[in-house]
Amino acid sequence: MTRIALIAVTFATLSAGLVAPLGAQQVGGPSATPTAASISTPITYHGRTGQTDVRIPKVTISPSIDGRLSDAVWAEASILTGFSQFSPVDRQPAADSTEVLVMYTDHAMYFGVRAFEPHGAVTANIPDRDRISSNDHIELYLDTFNDRRRALVFAVTALGIQSDGTFAEGSHPDRNPDFLFESKGRVTDYGYEIEIRIPFKNIRYQQAPTQQWGIQVVRRVMHSGHEQTWTQAERGAPSFLDQSGKLLDLTNLKRGLVMDVNPVMTQSTTGKALSPTDPTWRYKAQYAEFGGNVRWGVTPNVSLNATVNPDFSQVEADVGQTIYDPRAAISFPEKRPFFLESSENFSVPNSLIYTRRIVSPQGALKLAGKAGGWNVGVLSAKDDAGAVSSTAADPMYNIVRLRRDVGPGSTAGLVYTDKVQGSNYNRVFGLDSRQRIGSRYVLSSQLAASFNRNALGTAEGRPLFDFTFQRTGRANGFTAILEGVHPEFVASSGFISRSGVARAVFQPRWTWFPKNRKIETITFSPISDNTWEWDRFVKGTEPNDIKMNTSTTAQWKGGWSTTFYTWTETFKYPPSLYAGYFVERYSGGVVQDTVPFVGTDRLTNIGTMLRLGTPQFKKFSGAVELIGGQDDNFDEWSSALIAYTTVEADWRPTDKIRVNGRYLEQRVHRKTDGSLVRLRSIPRLKVEYQVARPIFVRIVTQYDGLVVDSLRDDSRSNFPILIQTASGYRRATAINRGGLRADWLFSYQPNPGTVFFMGYGATVASDEFKPTDLQRTADGFFLKLSYVFRAR
Repeated sequence: MTRIALIAVTFATLSAGLVAPLGAQQVGGPSATPTAASISTPITYHGRTGQTDVRIPKVTISPSIDGRLSDAVWAEASILTGFSQFSPVDRQPAADSTEVLVMYTDHAMYFGVRAFEPHGAVTANIPDRDRISSNDHIELYLDTFNDRRRALVFAVTALGIQSDGTFAEGSHPDRNPDFLFESKGRVTDYGYEIEIRIPFKNIRYQQAPTQQWGIQVVRRVMHSGHEQTWTQAERGAPSFLDQSGKLLDLTNLKRGLVMDVNPVMTQSTTGKALSPTDPTWRYKAQYAEFGGNVRWGVTPNVSLNATVNPDFSQVEADVGQTIYDPRAAISFPEKRPFFLESSENFSVPNSLIYTRRIVSPQGALKLAGKAGGWNVGVLSAKDDAGAVSSTAADPMYNIVRLRRDVGPGSTAGLVYTDKVQGSNYNRVFGLDSRQRIGSRYVLSSQLAASFNRNALGTAEGRPLFDFTFQRTGRANGFTAILEGVHPEFVASSGFISRSGVARAVFQPRWTWFPKNRKIETITFSPISDNTWEWDRFVKGTEPNDIKMNTSTTAQWKGGWSTTFYTWTETFKYPPSLYAGYFVERYSGGVVQDTVPFVGTDRLTNIGTMLRLGTPQFKKFSGAVELIGGQDDNFDEWSSALIAYTTVEADWRPTDKIRVNGRYLEQRVHRKTDGSLVRLRSIPRLKVEYQVARPIFVRIVTQYDGLVVDSLRDDSRSNFPILIQTASGYRRATAINRGGLRADWLFSYQPNPGTVFFMGYGATVASDEFKPTDLQRTADGFFLKLSYVFRAR
């Protein structure tokens, strides 16, 4: 550990000397109200009065980023003010006053924020980067290509802590991409102040000598639960970015040479028992692995990235999830920096690109940007088959994603993915579009086909389709979906949750805005949701699963929220799910014969879900979700009484300590006699201490307990269920087990890409649901060093 500590100190010193202040997120303390001289400005643009075309000054002197808007140059900046409430009730004057000062130099854009807060205390803690949702903060949406379809997002808290990402119309912001920018903030006696510097070197934009950007500013106020926007924006409009303002006549922006070199070193030591019969514990030190990433800004709007042996960056286990329907698979988010870079250029409906399929790439190359009116993403990677199978050839992945703007607010795109492994291949080709129709309607369409060859044979031209038609509106609207996936459609470079089905959904929506009430908005939505197996859909027969659900959501004053959901549905017996199930029939205590399992033709379900969410209090926030009623017992295909519970709480006792607790429980009882069929329990606790802005220590523990009763033909004969194996049949006997995973991590991350991680993780297991007599099954230490060298 002495060598590791020495490496840590040396690395911290190197980073502090070479990369600060670029990308720094500095924290300041309270201060007094600004003087009159510091707030004088030549031009003010008022959002509520429609003054949204902004000309900002180009200055020659750069302000120091210290969280104080006292530099004389700020007096030249244009001011954006006149904010409106956006959520929960839109197009109303904001309860809080905000001023955003904007100016630029040859090399960077500057923002200064004065957020006045007369109605409540500012919520300002010191979270880790990208985890600022429980803090008061400002978000800047910069549409640098002015296409009103995509934007870069820069968010900063009252204490200058950063978050960033990308936003595309029709989706939620993606917080995974990281950009390098500077920020500092401080709490004042009137609210808070922020200074932000965004270098042109670290973002993509147009090549024109004079250009126009879209801009929107969002302020999030924790104590009230309100979101406020600079321009008046309607929540139910078909486009959020189309309601933004404009930065006009930006001239002669300069990036200089954009070249980043990011070497990475990882070292790990794993421990395990010698054999199942010999519990002697042994550690095996792995050789240090070296890899790295290179980024080159070919032009202001196109970048080229390369990587060799990228590390997985999995410094925390994926959060445990319970499965409601075993017919559908679940996915986990990408976390590797190389694949997160420019990820917005690879987004495609139905996740036809899912880079976690590339398990352990030996090397990869990626080109991304906007050229000739096209958004382009090209990725080529060679994976290491040894990470999955030692006998298969190394697979090659080639992925192309193109998207073009066509008409006001509309896009058209294509995707091509290709995985070749030896003589086998999988290729997917798809077309998609998002079309604005008038002022209220949006039609999203996708058609794709897969071409697959493996040891089982060849399947060519298997289709996928997805059509979504929406009417948007403030008080009412609807969504209609028709989608389907052929049972032999394969996307080896993507993620398909469930194939071999078609689905039709119709969901109207009504929203009310009570006046002078404790409830700010109420939204009611009935949902008709029908699912067919592919062959039944093609033949035009009755749906397999018929659902009639309702959802009622209320936003309360003060930031509280409630959701009440009901379901009334019938599910048809899915024989493919039980292909290996058999029933052992008895007579007089003697086995008579074994016959295939045949479930009840249809099951009827009815139940409710209630969810309660608290506001983001200064030190606490939480949510509770309760689900109960009659639902499927998928283990035995019979009706069951279910009780699902999810409780999550965040506690911040000080501005540096964060505690997150999460508990998931899934109970399934037979309706026939009330006996327990399945119990899944996943408690998780995460404690973080933010030593300083770039340094934190984290401990995560997660227990996963599972109890499953011996299975029987509950809805028909009550005889035991057998599972067919290669050697015959085995009883579906009871399962009773538990496992505890614990991870601790020391993290030093002065800016994205420059990190020092040191951690330890261990797994212990038990043959009992309760955490007793736990036996160690695996553990390991790891060390990661990564540093970004940037051309000046």
